[in-house]
Amino acid sequence: MMTLKEAVTDFLAQKRIAVAGVSRRSNQAANMVYRTLRDRDYEVFAVNPITDEVEGDACHPNLKSIPGGVDAVLIATTPRVAEAIVRDCAELGVSRVWLHRSFGEGSVSAEAAEYCRNHSITVIAGGCPKMFVEGADLGHRCMRLVLGLTGGLPKEA
Repeated sequence: MMTLKEAVTDFLAQKRIAVAGVSRRSNQAANMVYRTLRDRDYEVFAVNPITDEVEGDACHPNLKSIPGGVDAVLIATTPRVAEAIVRDCAELGVSRVWLHRSFGEGSVSAEAAEYCRNHSITVIAGGCPKMFVEGADLGHRCMRLVLGLTGGLPKEA
């Protein structure tokens, strides 16, 4: 297993990242992560089966519909939906998954995380990329500190 730091570094080293769970409502966590990655020159792909456009960009109904595939997937959905998405990741050969969670349950599902581990997918089960990207805002840096101190961030991936 990788340490959290190693897994985060590896995840953020990828340039083609899908964000599953984006919404037409721009104040959702997935949208905020999507914008952050896009603004940092990642090639990001919005995934939501019920809309064609998010944040002014094309939105894909599922991972399979992304031309050329992706290197990593951030999941910011309900845990039940996360389980289905990690199965798609395994089928498509995506080897890096981040299950988003700041406070509360978020997208983390023990079953989804275990499925990833059993299928050679590095999984970060908690936290948010915005806590770790270069130039992270003060609020996300503080959340990283608090969650790290209280056990809200995983130790390993």
